Amino acid sequence: MQNLPSFPDLYEASIAELRNGLEQGHFTSVELVKAYIARISEVNNEGPSLHAVLETNPQALMQAAALDKERKERGSRGPLHGIPLLLKDNIATLHEEGMNTTAGSYALVGSVVPRDATVAAKLRDAGAICIGKATCSEWANYRGKVASGFCGRGGQGTNPYYPNANPSGSSSGSGIAMAIGLAAGSLGSETDGSIISPSSHCNIVGMKPTVGLTSRAGVIPISHTQDCVGPMCRTVADVAVILQAIAGPDPLDEITLSQPKEIPNYSKALDPNALKGVRLGCPRLFQGKNTDVISAYNIAIETLGELGAEIVDPADFDNAAELVTSQDETVVLQTEFKVDIKKYLDGLVEIPTGVKCLADLIQFNIDHADKELVEPHWTSQTRFIESEKTSMGEGYFTALAANEVLGRTKGIDATLKKFNLDALVVPVGQFAFKPAAIAGYPIISVPLGFHPDGIQPSGAEPTHDLAPGMPFGLCFIGTAYTEYQLISYAYAYEQRTQTRLKRLAYAAAIPKTQLKDVMTN
Repeated sequence: MQNLPSFPDLYEASIAELRNGLEQGHFTSVELVKAYIARISEVNNEGPSLHAVLETNPQALMQAAALDKERKERGSRGPLHGIPLLLKDNIATLHEEGMNTTAGSYALVGSVVPRDATVAAKLRDAGAICIGKATCSEWANYRGKVASGFCGRGGQGTNPYYPNANPSGSSSGSGIAMAIGLAAGSLGSETDGSIISPSSHCNIVGMKPTVGLTSRAGVIPISHTQDCVGPMCRTVADVAVILQAIAGPDPLDEITLSQPKEIPNYSKALDPNALKGVRLGCPRLFQGKNTDVISAYNIAIETLGELGAEIVDPADFDNAAELVTSQDETVVLQTEFKVDIKKYLDGLVEIPTGVKCLADLIQFNIDHADKELVEPHWTSQTRFIESEKTSMGEGYFTALAANEVLGRTKGIDATLKKFNLDALVVPVGQFAFKPAAIAGYPIISVPLGFHPDGIQPSGAEPTHDLAPGMPFGLCFIGTAYTEYQLISYAYAYEQRTQTRLKRLAYAAAIPKTQLKDVMTN
Protein backbone atom coordinates (compact mmCIF):
# COMPACT_ATOMS: atom_id res chain seq x y z
CA MET A 1 0.00 0.00 0.00
CA GLN A 2 1.41 3.40 -1.01
CA ASN A 3 2.20 5.75 1.87
CA LEU A 4 0.11 8.89 1.72
CA PRO A 5 2.00 12.17 2.17
CA SER A 6 1.74 13.81 5.59
CA PHE A 7 0.37 17.31 5.43
CA PRO A 8 1.67 20.17 7.59
CA ASP A 9 -0.63 21.33 10.37
CA LEU A 10 -1.87 24.72 9.16
CA TYR A 11 -1.98 26.06 12.73
CA GLU A 12 1.81 26.12 12.69
CA ALA A 13 2.88 25.40 9.10
CA SER A 14 5.94 27.35 7.99
CA ILE A 15 6.48 28.78 4.53
CA ALA A 16 9.30 26.28 4.00
CA GLU A 17 7.00 23.35 4.85
CA LEU A 18 4.31 24.61 2.50
CA ARG A 19 6.84 25.25 -0.25
CA ASN A 20 8.17 21.72 0.11
CA GLY A 21 4.68 20.23 -0.10
CA LEU A 22 3.89 22.27 -3.20
CA GLU A 23 7.15 21.29 -4.88
CA GLN A 24 6.63 17.62 -4.03
CA GLY A 25 3.11 17.77 -5.46
CA HIS A 26 1.53 16.72 -2.17
CA PHE A 27 -1.00 19.54 -2.52
CA THR A 28 -1.62 22.58 -4.71
CA SER A 29 -1.87 26.30 -4.11
CA VAL A 30 -5.57 26.05 -4.93
CA GLU A 31 -5.99 23.58 -2.09
CA LEU A 32 -3.95 25.77 0.23
CA VAL A 33 -6.13 28.79 -0.54
CA LYS A 34 -9.31 26.75 -0.02
CA ALA A 35 -8.05 25.51 3.33
CA TYR A 36 -7.02 28.93 4.62
CA ILE A 37 -10.27 30.58 3.51
CA ALA A 38 -12.22 27.81 5.24
CA ARG A 39 -10.18 28.39 8.40
CA ILE A 40 -10.94 32.12 8.24
CA SER A 41 -14.66 31.38 7.87
CA GLU A 42 -14.64 29.15 10.97
CA VAL A 43 -13.40 31.74 13.46
CA ASN A 44 -13.58 35.20 11.91
CA ASN A 45 -17.26 36.10 12.19
CA GLU A 46 -18.50 32.72 13.45
CA GLY A 47 -17.59 30.82 16.61
CA PRO A 48 -15.29 33.01 18.70
CA SER A 49 -15.72 35.93 16.21
CA LEU A 50 -12.09 37.00 16.36
CA HIS A 51 -12.53 39.61 13.59
CA ALA A 52 -9.08 39.06 12.10
CA VAL A 53 -9.92 39.44 8.39
CA LEU A 54 -12.02 42.18 6.77
CA GLU A 55 -12.50 40.55 3.40
CA THR A 56 -11.07 37.76 1.29
CA ASN A 57 -9.81 38.01 -2.27
CA PRO A 58 -12.49 36.91 -4.76
CA GLN A 59 -9.74 36.14 -7.29
CA ALA A 60 -7.49 34.15 -4.94
CA LEU A 61 -8.50 30.72 -6.29
CA MET A 62 -8.04 31.84 -9.89
CA GLN A 63 -4.63 33.28 -9.07
CA ALA A 64 -3.67 30.10 -7.24
CA ALA A 65 -4.67 27.97 -10.24
CA ALA A 66 -2.54 30.14 -12.54
CA LEU A 67 0.44 29.81 -10.19
CA ASP A 68 -0.04 26.02 -9.99
CA LYS A 69 -0.01 25.91 -13.79
CA GLU A 70 3.09 28.12 -13.94
CA ARG A 71 4.92 25.92 -11.44
CA LYS A 72 4.13 22.83 -13.50
CA GLU A 73 5.11 24.36 -16.82
CA ARG A 74 7.96 26.72 -15.99
CA GLY A 75 9.02 25.98 -12.43
CA SER A 76 8.89 28.00 -9.25
CA ARG A 77 9.58 31.71 -8.92
CA GLY A 78 11.04 31.16 -5.47
CA PRO A 79 10.11 30.52 -1.84
CA LEU A 80 6.82 32.47 -1.99
CA HIS A 81 5.46 30.90 -5.18
CA GLY A 82 1.81 30.03 -4.56
CA ILE A 83 1.99 30.91 -0.85
CA PRO A 84 -1.15 32.55 0.63
CA LEU A 85 -0.57 35.74 2.64
CA LEU A 86 -2.70 38.40 4.35
CA LEU A 87 -2.06 42.14 4.10
CA LYS A 88 -3.12 44.76 6.62
CA ASP A 89 -6.04 46.81 5.34
CA ASN A 90 -3.96 49.98 4.96
CA ILE A 91 -1.81 48.36 2.24
CA ALA A 92 -3.26 48.97 -1.22
CA THR A 93 -4.18 46.12 -3.53
CA LEU A 94 -5.43 46.50 -7.10
CA HIS A 95 -9.01 47.76 -7.08
CA GLU A 96 -9.99 45.51 -9.97
CA GLU A 97 -9.02 42.50 -7.87
CA GLY A 98 -12.14 43.15 -5.83
CA MET A 99 -10.86 44.15 -2.38
CA ASN A 100 -11.00 47.49 -0.59
CA THR A 101 -8.14 49.41 1.02
CA THR A 102 -9.66 51.39 3.88
CA ALA A 103 -7.61 51.32 7.10
CA GLY A 104 -10.79 49.83 8.55
CA SER A 105 -12.93 52.90 7.87
CA TYR A 106 -16.20 53.18 5.96
CA ALA A 107 -14.91 56.52 4.65
CA LEU A 108 -12.74 54.73 2.08
CA VAL A 109 -15.05 51.88 1.07
CA GLY A 110 -15.12 51.71 -2.72
CA SER A 111 -12.14 54.04 -3.12
CA VAL A 112 -10.04 53.26 -6.16
CA VAL A 113 -6.28 53.04 -5.64
CA PRO A 114 -4.03 53.85 -8.61
CA ARG A 115 -1.93 50.71 -8.21
CA ASP A 116 -0.81 48.04 -5.80
CA ALA A 117 1.24 49.27 -2.88
CA THR A 118 4.86 48.62 -3.84
CA VAL A 119 5.23 45.93 -1.16
CA ALA A 120 2.09 44.18 -2.47
CA ALA A 121 3.43 44.33 -6.02
CA LYS A 122 6.74 42.84 -4.86
CA LEU A 123 4.94 39.96 -3.16
CA ARG A 124 2.92 39.31 -6.34
CA ASP A 125 6.12 39.30 -8.38
CA ALA A 126 7.51 36.73 -5.94
CA GLY A 127 4.48 34.52 -6.62
CA ALA A 128 2.62 35.11 -3.37
CA ILE A 129 -1.19 35.20 -3.25
CA CYS A 130 -2.90 37.89 -1.18
CA ILE A 131 -5.91 35.94 0.09
CA GLY A 132 -7.38 38.82 2.07
CA LYS A 133 -7.11 42.01 4.04
CA ALA A 134 -6.41 41.77 7.75
CA THR A 135 -8.33 43.99 10.12
CA CYS A 136 -6.54 46.73 12.00
CA SER A 137 -7.12 49.35 14.62
CA GLU A 138 -8.91 51.96 12.52
CA TRP A 139 -6.62 54.44 10.76
CA ALA A 140 -3.73 52.46 12.29
CA ASN A 141 -4.97 53.50 15.75
CA TYR A 142 -4.72 57.18 14.92
CA ARG A 143 -8.38 58.20 15.00
CA GLY A 144 -8.60 58.58 18.77
CA LYS A 145 -8.35 56.81 22.10
CA VAL A 146 -10.09 53.64 20.98
CA ALA A 147 -9.44 50.03 22.02
CA SER A 148 -6.78 48.24 19.99
CA GLY A 149 -8.23 45.98 17.33
CA PHE A 150 -11.40 48.00 16.67
CA CYS A 151 -12.37 49.40 13.30
CA GLY A 152 -15.76 50.49 12.01
CA ARG A 153 -15.78 47.97 9.18
CA GLY A 154 -14.57 45.00 11.20
CA GLY A 155 -15.74 45.56 14.75
CA GLN A 156 -13.64 44.63 17.78
CA GLY A 157 -10.86 42.13 17.11
CA THR A 158 -9.91 39.86 20.01
CA ASN A 159 -6.94 37.79 21.10
CA PRO A 160 -7.01 34.05 20.32
CA TYR A 161 -5.27 33.22 23.62
CA TYR A 162 -8.13 34.31 25.89
CA PRO A 163 -11.76 35.15 25.08
CA ASN A 164 -12.37 38.86 24.60
CA ALA A 165 -8.75 39.76 25.34
CA ASN A 166 -6.78 42.59 23.75
CA PRO A 167 -4.91 41.57 20.56
CA SER A 168 -3.05 44.90 20.60
CA GLY A 169 -2.59 46.91 17.44
CA SER A 170 -2.68 48.53 15.15
CA SER A 171 -1.77 45.45 13.06
CA SER A 172 -4.22 43.46 15.15
CA GLY A 173 -5.71 41.30 12.41
CA SER A 174 -2.29 40.22 11.18
CA GLY A 175 -1.37 39.18 14.72
CA ILE A 176 -4.60 37.25 15.35
CA ALA A 177 -4.45 35.54 11.96
CA MET A 178 -0.85 34.43 12.28
CA ALA A 179 -1.37 33.10 15.79
CA ILE A 180 -3.87 30.46 14.64
CA GLY A 181 -2.84 29.81 11.03
CA LEU A 182 -5.25 31.80 8.86
CA ALA A 183 -2.51 32.31 6.25
CA ALA A 184 1.14 31.40 5.77
CA GLY A 185 2.39 34.90 6.55
CA SER A 186 1.31 38.51 6.69
CA LEU A 187 2.31 42.15 6.45
CA GLY A 188 1.70 44.77 9.09
CA SER A 189 2.72 48.39 9.40
CA GLU A 190 4.19 50.33 12.29
CA THR A 191 4.52 53.95 13.30
CA ASP A 192 5.15 53.22 16.98
CA GLY A 193 4.61 49.64 18.17
CA SER A 194 1.97 48.57 15.64
CA ILE A 195 3.86 45.48 14.43
CA ILE A 196 5.82 44.70 17.57
CA SER A 197 3.01 45.00 20.13
CA PRO A 198 0.41 42.75 18.42
CA SER A 199 3.18 40.26 17.61
CA SER A 200 3.99 40.15 21.32
CA HIS A 201 0.33 39.87 22.38
CA CYS A 202 -0.41 37.12 19.82
CA ASN A 203 2.67 34.92 20.36
CA ILE A 204 4.22 35.43 16.92
CA VAL A 205 7.33 36.98 15.36
CA GLY A 206 7.15 40.49 13.96
CA MET A 207 9.75 42.82 12.51
CA LYS A 208 9.67 46.54 11.95
CA PRO A 209 12.61 47.23 9.62
CA THR A 210 14.61 50.43 9.35
CA VAL A 211 12.46 53.21 7.92
CA GLY A 212 13.68 53.26 4.31
CA LEU A 213 14.22 49.53 3.79
CA THR A 214 10.65 48.83 2.64
CA SER A 215 8.49 51.14 0.56
CA ARG A 216 5.43 52.88 2.02
CA ALA A 217 4.07 53.88 -1.41
CA GLY A 218 0.41 52.90 -1.52
CA VAL A 219 0.16 52.48 2.25
CA ILE A 220 -2.38 54.66 4.08
CA PRO A 221 -0.10 56.85 6.21
CA ILE A 222 0.27 58.37 9.62
CA SER A 223 3.80 59.76 9.42
CA HIS A 224 6.32 59.84 6.59
CA THR A 225 9.03 60.08 9.25
CA GLN A 226 8.09 56.95 11.21
CA ASP A 227 5.81 54.73 9.09
CA CYS A 228 7.22 51.35 8.08
CA VAL A 229 5.94 48.07 6.59
CA GLY A 230 7.17 44.74 7.89
CA PRO A 231 6.41 41.02 8.15
CA MET A 232 4.39 39.28 10.87
CA CYS A 233 4.71 35.49 10.89
CA ARG A 234 4.93 32.45 13.14
CA THR A 235 8.70 32.01 12.82
CA VAL A 236 11.83 34.08 12.36
CA ALA A 237 12.58 32.11 9.16
CA ASP A 238 9.27 33.17 7.64
CA VAL A 239 9.91 36.81 8.60
CA ALA A 240 13.27 36.59 6.79
CA VAL A 241 11.69 35.23 3.60
CA ILE A 242 9.00 37.89 3.43
CA LEU A 243 11.36 40.73 4.34
CA GLN A 244 13.63 39.62 1.51
CA ALA A 245 10.74 39.91 -0.93
CA ILE A 246 9.56 43.39 0.10
CA ALA A 247 12.88 45.16 0.77
CA GLY A 248 14.46 47.42 -1.81
CA PRO A 249 14.45 50.91 -3.29
CA ASP A 250 11.31 52.44 -4.78
CA PRO A 251 11.18 55.71 -6.75
CA LEU A 252 7.68 56.24 -5.33
CA ASP A 253 9.10 56.48 -1.79
CA GLU A 254 12.13 58.74 -1.76
CA ILE A 255 13.49 57.63 1.61
CA THR A 256 14.11 54.12 0.23
CA LEU A 257 16.58 55.51 -2.30
CA SER A 258 19.15 56.13 0.46
CA GLN A 259 19.23 52.51 1.71
CA PRO A 260 22.44 50.45 1.30
CA LYS A 261 23.07 49.43 -2.31
CA GLU A 262 23.12 45.71 -1.49
CA ILE A 263 20.44 44.00 0.55
CA PRO A 264 21.75 40.90 2.34
CA ASN A 265 20.12 37.51 2.01
CA TYR A 266 18.20 37.48 5.26
CA SER A 267 17.65 33.72 5.14
CA LYS A 268 21.42 33.30 5.55
CA ALA A 269 21.07 34.96 8.95
CA LEU A 270 19.27 31.86 10.26
CA ASP A 271 22.21 30.57 12.29
CA PRO A 272 21.49 28.88 15.66
CA ASN A 273 25.02 29.81 16.75
CA ALA A 274 24.71 33.48 15.84
CA LEU A 275 24.83 34.74 19.45
CA LYS A 276 28.37 33.53 20.16
CA GLY A 277 30.49 36.55 21.08
CA VAL A 278 27.64 39.02 20.52
CA ARG A 279 27.33 41.81 23.12
CA LEU A 280 23.73 42.41 24.18
CA GLY A 281 22.60 45.16 26.53
CA CYS A 282 19.61 45.08 28.90
CA PRO A 283 17.93 48.48 29.27
CA ARG A 284 16.26 47.68 32.58
CA LEU A 285 14.50 51.05 32.79
CA PHE A 286 12.36 49.89 29.85
CA GLN A 287 11.51 46.41 31.18
CA GLY A 288 8.15 47.44 32.64
CA LYS A 289 6.75 46.55 36.06
CA ASN A 290 4.99 43.23 35.53
CA THR A 291 6.79 40.68 37.72
CA ASP A 292 5.87 37.71 35.50
CA VAL A 293 7.35 39.44 32.46
CA ILE A 294 10.48 40.46 34.37
CA SER A 295 10.94 36.89 35.63
CA ALA A 296 10.70 35.54 32.07
CA TYR A 297 13.11 38.28 30.92
CA ASN A 298 15.67 37.23 33.52
CA ILE A 299 15.45 33.62 32.31
CA ALA A 300 15.82 34.82 28.71
CA ILE A 301 18.98 36.72 29.65
CA GLU A 302 20.42 33.54 31.13
CA THR A 303 19.51 31.64 27.97
CA LEU A 304 21.15 34.25 25.76
CA GLY A 305 24.30 33.92 27.87
CA GLU A 306 24.22 30.14 27.51
CA LEU A 307 24.04 30.66 23.74
CA GLY A 308 27.33 32.56 23.88
CA ALA A 309 26.21 36.16 24.15
CA GLU A 310 28.08 38.58 26.40
CA ILE A 311 25.41 40.25 28.52
CA VAL A 312 25.70 43.81 29.79
CA ASP A 313 23.10 44.20 32.53
CA PRO A 314 22.01 46.88 33.05
CA ALA A 315 22.68 48.90 29.90
CA ASP A 316 20.34 51.80 30.41
CA PHE A 317 19.83 54.85 28.22
CA ASP A 318 21.24 58.03 29.77
CA ASN A 319 18.18 59.82 28.39
CA ALA A 320 15.65 57.17 29.49
CA ALA A 321 13.61 59.59 31.62
CA GLU A 322 13.38 62.09 28.77
CA LEU A 323 12.35 59.35 26.32
CA VAL A 324 9.49 58.41 28.62
CA THR A 325 8.19 61.95 29.12
CA SER A 326 8.93 63.65 25.79
CA GLN A 327 5.92 64.80 23.76
CA ASP A 328 7.93 65.59 20.62
CA GLU A 329 6.71 62.41 18.91
CA THR A 330 3.11 63.50 19.45
CA VAL A 331 3.83 66.83 17.77
CA VAL A 332 5.49 65.14 14.78
CA LEU A 333 2.73 62.57 14.25
CA GLN A 334 -0.11 65.05 14.67
CA THR A 335 1.44 67.43 12.19
CA GLU A 336 2.44 64.87 9.58
CA PHE A 337 -0.82 62.93 9.65
CA LYS A 338 -2.87 65.90 8.48
CA VAL A 339 -0.51 66.52 5.55
CA ASP A 340 0.21 62.88 4.67
CA ILE A 341 -3.42 61.73 4.68
CA LYS A 342 -4.34 64.62 2.36
CA LYS A 343 -1.57 63.54 0.00
CA TYR A 344 -2.83 59.93 0.06
CA LEU A 345 -6.43 60.96 -0.61
CA ASP A 346 -5.32 63.25 -3.45
CA GLY A 347 -3.60 60.25 -5.07
CA LEU A 348 -6.70 58.06 -5.20
CA VAL A 349 -8.49 57.68 -8.52
CA GLU A 350 -11.95 57.83 -6.98
CA ILE A 351 -13.48 58.22 -3.50
CA PRO A 352 -17.24 57.51 -3.52
CA THR A 353 -17.77 59.13 -0.10
CA GLY A 354 -16.19 62.38 -1.31
CA VAL A 355 -13.69 62.78 1.55
CA LYS A 356 -10.74 64.91 0.49
CA CYS A 357 -8.93 65.82 3.70
CA LEU A 358 -8.77 65.22 7.44
CA ALA A 359 -11.60 67.67 8.17
CA ASP A 360 -13.80 65.65 5.81
CA LEU A 361 -12.90 62.43 7.64
CA ILE A 362 -13.84 63.99 10.98
CA GLN A 363 -17.20 65.10 9.55
CA PHE A 364 -17.77 61.71 7.92
CA ASN A 365 -17.40 60.04 11.29
CA ILE A 366 -19.88 62.44 12.87
CA ASP A 367 -22.35 61.88 10.03
CA HIS A 368 -21.94 58.09 10.28
CA ALA A 369 -21.54 57.79 14.04
CA ASP A 370 -23.64 54.64 14.13
CA LYS A 371 -20.92 52.85 12.13
CA GLU A 372 -17.80 54.72 13.20
CA LEU A 373 -18.21 56.40 16.60
CA VAL A 374 -19.90 53.41 18.12
CA GLU A 375 -21.21 53.55 21.70
CA PRO A 376 -20.09 52.87 24.34
CA HIS A 377 -16.38 52.16 23.82
CA TRP A 378 -15.41 53.40 20.36
CA THR A 379 -16.57 57.03 20.18
CA SER A 380 -13.26 58.89 20.19
CA GLN A 381 -11.65 60.75 17.31
CA THR A 382 -9.52 63.01 19.49
CA ARG A 383 -6.31 62.34 17.54
CA PHE A 384 -8.03 63.38 14.31
CA ILE A 385 -9.27 66.57 15.95
CA GLU A 386 -5.89 67.47 17.45
CA SER A 387 -4.13 66.76 14.15
CA GLU A 388 -6.55 68.99 12.25
CA LYS A 389 -5.45 71.94 14.43
CA THR A 390 -1.79 71.63 13.41
CA SER A 391 0.42 73.29 10.82
CA MET A 392 4.01 72.64 9.78
CA GLY A 393 5.54 75.53 11.70
CA GLU A 394 8.58 76.01 13.87
CA GLY A 395 7.21 73.76 16.62
CA TYR A 396 7.01 70.81 14.24
CA PHE A 397 10.55 71.21 12.94
CA THR A 398 11.90 71.65 16.46
CA ALA A 399 10.16 68.44 17.57
CA LEU A 400 11.39 66.56 14.49
CA ALA A 401 15.02 67.50 15.24
CA ALA A 402 14.57 66.71 18.93
CA ASN A 403 13.23 63.25 18.10
CA GLU A 404 16.28 62.40 16.03
CA VAL A 405 18.57 63.34 18.90
CA LEU A 406 16.37 61.62 21.47
CA GLY A 407 15.98 58.34 19.55
CA ARG A 408 19.27 58.09 17.69
CA THR A 409 22.14 60.35 18.75
CA LYS A 410 21.55 60.30 22.50
CA GLY A 411 19.31 57.22 22.52
CA ILE A 412 19.98 53.93 20.74
CA ASP A 413 23.28 54.89 19.10
CA ALA A 414 24.67 56.45 22.28
CA THR A 415 23.72 53.40 24.36
CA LEU A 416 25.19 50.93 21.87
CA LYS A 417 28.41 52.94 21.81
CA LYS A 418 28.64 53.52 25.56
CA PHE A 419 28.45 49.81 26.37
CA ASN A 420 30.08 48.57 23.14
CA LEU A 421 26.95 46.63 22.21
CA ASP A 422 25.77 44.86 19.08
CA ALA A 423 22.10 45.18 20.07
CA LEU A 424 19.66 45.76 22.91
CA VAL A 425 17.27 43.13 24.29
CA VAL A 426 14.21 43.92 26.41
CA PRO A 427 10.60 42.75 26.89
CA VAL A 428 8.12 44.29 24.46
CA GLY A 429 6.42 47.34 25.96
CA GLN A 430 5.65 50.97 25.24
CA PHE A 431 9.04 52.22 26.27
CA ALA A 432 10.85 49.40 24.50
CA PHE A 433 9.55 50.19 21.02
CA LYS A 434 9.35 54.00 21.33
CA PRO A 435 13.11 54.62 20.88
CA ALA A 436 13.15 52.46 17.72
CA ALA A 437 10.01 54.22 16.49
CA ILE A 438 11.29 57.78 16.76
CA ALA A 439 14.75 56.76 15.54
CA GLY A 440 13.38 54.84 12.55
CA TYR A 441 15.55 51.88 13.60
CA PRO A 442 14.84 48.13 13.29
CA ILE A 443 13.26 46.00 16.00
CA ILE A 444 12.14 42.36 16.02
CA SER A 445 9.90 40.60 18.55
CA VAL A 446 9.89 36.88 19.37
CA PRO A 447 7.72 34.98 21.88
CA LEU A 448 9.01 35.23 25.45
CA GLY A 449 6.30 33.76 27.67
CA PHE A 450 2.71 33.66 28.89
CA HIS A 451 0.95 35.19 31.85
CA PRO A 452 0.16 32.52 34.47
CA ASP A 453 -3.16 30.73 34.57
CA GLY A 454 -3.86 31.85 38.12
CA ILE A 455 -4.15 35.57 37.48
CA GLN A 456 -7.48 37.37 37.36
CA PRO A 457 -8.37 38.93 34.00
CA SER A 458 -8.47 42.70 34.06
CA GLY A 459 -11.77 44.47 33.50
CA ALA A 460 -12.99 44.32 29.91
CA GLU A 461 -13.26 47.91 28.67
CA PRO A 462 -14.04 46.57 26.11
CA THR A 463 -11.27 43.92 26.08
CA HIS A 464 -9.08 42.38 28.80
CA ASP A 465 -5.61 43.97 28.77
CA LEU A 466 -4.32 41.20 31.02
CA ALA A 467 -5.63 37.64 31.26
CA PRO A 468 -4.48 34.09 32.00
CA GLY A 469 -2.28 32.63 29.27
CA MET A 470 -1.88 35.87 27.34
CA PRO A 471 1.48 35.94 25.54
CA PHE A 472 4.25 38.51 25.75
CA GLY A 473 7.37 38.99 23.66
CA LEU A 474 11.06 39.79 23.76
CA CYS A 475 12.52 42.33 21.35
CA PHE A 476 15.95 42.91 19.88
CA ILE A 477 16.78 46.49 18.84
CA GLY A 478 19.66 47.72 16.70
CA THR A 479 20.94 50.70 14.78
CA ALA A 480 19.97 51.48 11.18
CA TYR A 481 20.00 48.59 8.68
CA THR A 482 21.03 45.88 11.14
CA GLU A 483 18.09 43.65 10.21
CA TYR A 484 20.41 40.77 9.28
CA GLN A 485 22.02 40.77 12.71
CA LEU A 486 18.73 41.13 14.59
CA ILE A 487 17.19 38.27 12.62
CA SER A 488 20.17 36.08 13.49
CA TYR A 489 19.94 36.86 17.22
CA ALA A 490 16.17 36.33 17.29
CA TYR A 491 16.52 33.06 15.38
CA ALA A 492 19.15 31.65 17.73
CA TYR A 493 16.97 32.51 20.73
CA GLU A 494 13.82 31.14 19.08
CA GLN A 495 15.47 27.84 18.15
CA ARG A 496 16.72 27.28 21.69
CA THR A 497 13.50 28.22 23.49
CA GLN A 498 10.64 27.33 21.08
CA THR A 499 8.37 29.41 23.32
CA ARG A 500 5.62 29.78 20.74
CA LEU A 501 4.94 26.04 20.83
CA LYS A 502 4.52 25.90 24.63
CA ARG A 503 0.92 27.09 24.59
CA LEU A 504 -1.89 26.96 22.04
CA ALA A 505 -4.72 29.44 21.54
CA TYR A 506 -7.91 28.66 23.43
CA ALA A 507 -9.79 25.73 21.91
CA ALA A 508 -12.68 27.57 20.27
CA ALA A 509 -10.25 29.96 18.55
CA ILE A 510 -8.39 27.18 16.73
CA PRO A 511 -9.82 26.42 13.27
CA LYS A 512 -10.30 22.74 12.50
CA THR A 513 -9.96 22.74 8.69
CA GLN A 514 -6.76 21.14 7.41
CA LEU A 515 -5.45 20.42 3.92
CA LYS A 516 -6.85 16.88 3.97
CA ASP A 517 -10.35 18.34 4.32
CA VAL A 518 -10.16 20.19 1.00
CA MET A 519 -8.15 17.73 -1.09
CA THR A 520 -9.84 16.94 -4.39
CA ASN A 521 -8.37 13.46 -4.84
